[in-house]
Amino acid sequence: MILNTRYTKKEFEKLLTEKLFNEFAIDIASATDEQIYRALALIARGMLSEKRKRFIARTYGANGKQVYYLCMEFLMGRSLKTSLLNLGLCGVADEVLRDYSMKLDNIYEQEPDAGLGNGGLGRLAACYLDGMATDDIPGTGYSILYEYGIFKQKIVDGWQQERADNWLPGGGVWLKSHPDQAVEVRFDGEIEESWDGVYHHVEHKNYSSVIAVPSDMYVAGYDSNGVSQLRLWQAKAPGFDMDSFNAGEYGSAITKSANAELISKVLYPNDNHIEGKILRLRQQYFLSAASIGDIAKNHLSQYGTLENLPDKVAIHVNDTHPTLAIPELMRILLDECGYTWEKAFDITRRTFAYTNHTVMSEALEKWNEDIFKKTLPRIYQICVELDHRCRADLERTFPGDEGKINYMAVLGDGQVRMANICCYVCHSINGVSQLHSEIIKQSVFHDYFLYSPEKFTNVTNGIAYRRWLLAANPGLTGLLEDTIGPGFKKDASELKKLEKFKADKKVLSALEDVKDANKVIFAQHLKKVTGQEIDPHTLFDVQVKRMHEYKRQHLNALNIAAQYLYIKNNPNADVVPKTYIFGAKAAPGYYMAKQMIRLICKLGALIDADPMVREKLRVVYLEDYNVTTSERLMPASEVSEQISLAGTEASGTGNMKFMLNGAVTLGTLDGANVEIAEAAGRENEIIFGMLTPEVNDLKRFGYHPSGFINNCPEAAEVLAFLERGWGGESFHEIVNNLRTSDPYMVMADFADYRRAQNDLSGLYRDRGVWNRMSLMNIANAGIFSADRAVNDYARDIWHVKPIK
Repeated sequence: MILNTRYTKKEFEKLLTEKLFNEFAIDIASATDEQIYRALALIARGMLSEKRKRFIARTYGANGKQVYYLCMEFLMGRSLKTSLLNLGLCGVADEVLRDYSMKLDNIYEQEPDAGLGNGGLGRLAACYLDGMATDDIPGTGYSILYEYGIFKQKIVDGWQQERADNWLPGGGVWLKSHPDQAVEVRFDGEIEESWDGVYHHVEHKNYSSVIAVPSDMYVAGYDSNGVSQLRLWQAKAPGFDMDSFNAGEYGSAITKSANAELISKVLYPNDNHIEGKILRLRQQYFLSAASIGDIAKNHLSQYGTLENLPDKVAIHVNDTHPTLAIPELMRILLDECGYTWEKAFDITRRTFAYTNHTVMSEALEKWNEDIFKKTLPRIYQICVELDHRCRADLERTFPGDEGKINYMAVLGDGQVRMANICCYVCHSINGVSQLHSEIIKQSVFHDYFLYSPEKFTNVTNGIAYRRWLLAANPGLTGLLEDTIGPGFKKDASELKKLEKFKADKKVLSALEDVKDANKVIFAQHLKKVTGQEIDPHTLFDVQVKRMHEYKRQHLNALNIAAQYLYIKNNPNADVVPKTYIFGAKAAPGYYMAKQMIRLICKLGALIDADPMVREKLRVVYLEDYNVTTSERLMPASEVSEQISLAGTEASGTGNMKFMLNGAVTLGTLDGANVEIAEAAGRENEIIFGMLTPEVNDLKRFGYHPSGFINNCPEAAEVLAFLERGWGGESFHEIVNNLRTSDPYMVMADFADYRRAQNDLSGLYRDRGVWNRMSLMNIANAGIFSADRAVNDYARDIWHVKPIK
């Protein structure tokens, strides 16, 4: 057992003492919490760096294959707690600090969440680094070192405001910069081609350079030899323009430098204007070109050729954002290595795999051809040739079907289509839940499924469950250890052993006690941080995810408004008191999502000001929701709201964290909810709403929300109430949207959602039944571990073996 070969208390105290002295010239007794945090982080980082070197040396020694995982975001959260946990150092660090009257929990609070991601896509990528390290699979993540994260969310009078998320001062201690390994990335300019009878020469002229400087973070595996690396690229100007500066053109000199560095300034610039679109394209090529350049350089230094690249390297494109890595590898193989098109394409095809993450239009990311051609002239030429060859290949499979071929082609309608590049080139295409993988075969990529069905597969998402159980929920972890033994800490499938206690009243009662204690802890934290007071004896009903119409937070809000009206009309009614908890950021340019936030916040304020209602119904909006808040909330949650319209959510991973912590899913049969209900038993979730085929039928025949509203007096009453508004404010735009277009069929599912909420209250009253449902969710959460998901990828897609 690797975890047990660690430091004694005396040894660790010496290590910490030396680090504090070397960094701050101070001893433990005099150090501040922040200095202790930085010292512990440097100790963990140093250990992980050494462990990673040994791991990669073994990989090369074993002639092993490596995985490179490209993603625009990695939502890492905090690193200290999980690093110490996975290295087996939490206990000894806590012992040392207690001798100096310090609490390790207070040290954790010094660390900001790393501002490198936004939502489920980035959190999944972070989980897979953990899973690869734990499974001893040599993995490297590539992303951008954003100076500012997505944004800090501030709610002012119900409206979301965005503030800069300056995370690096506290988070930078985890990063080790390697300026000697920088990569040049070229934009703009013109391409000159020539042919000398033997070789095709390509010269890029008048380009503008940006230097990609790498910094590395490390992710420890749990009880393993593996360590994953996250390489983050920072954009720098190639050099300060002294000529302009000396000529007195100070503004010009500074502007050139600032324009280059803008690329790594902010995660996801608002792209509802042309400048934002260009910056986003530059970001995506910057990530792709720097990463492929780095992979190729490392591979050549080891093997001296790119001929065997697919045998030694698996490159994974996580959603379409890093798609330009594909034509970039083609560029290197063609222009710098002199391969023929056919050979370069074969190497590229066998190297790349693609995961689709959404059925929304953003899954089919497209770039304006004129912008693309001007910004990336050589990559555009390669895309033109890809398009030509793609069309020829498709013509052989679908002779004469011009409509289908035009739809599937790389270029069309004045756009360069990222998803089509992935589908044409990559050797594997997967969705992220059983339902989603079927949907992409039957609708989103149906034509490509007909063209090459062997490429399509499924890998259901998984979570780094130790963060949400061992680190976040010590009460439940302790109960599980006492009940089923410690094996689940390494192997999530061992959670299944808990099932045999589903009728054990003592265990069910202990499970309820753990949940109640976690609710009290969360309520105390909320009061301390925000001043909001909630009653831990109420039911905690939680919906936390990106604010988006398809995730239907407004359906939740309509139910709360209906409940409010019911209590006002029936003040003596016996209702289960509920606290509804929301956490979500809206994209800066997404007006309707911001309106949804305003509705929820204003509804909460209305209820809070009403003494008749507030004891039975409360609404809490968690400002600036992030990974650390999630770690506090998941253990306290009792109901997991997963209410997207069937056929719109690819998978979800929050649903898995809730399940692991014993919350019951209230949801549609969408995404991984389908598999959650299968695993735990349909009777242990509360399912409502249309199924995907019913949604599709309704769309086909023409959806008219008015029919559903007219047939449901409660729906009509709620919409009229929101239309009238209160306190001088109306919610006309949301109501009008639901009455006219209602793109995600909120009104079609409203009546059944109200029924499900009513059923939920009845089940919650019967504590024995509810606690059994909770236990069955925990016991069957093991298959949603990132360890399992990564093993699926390694076996079926990457063809990588663990390095033991």
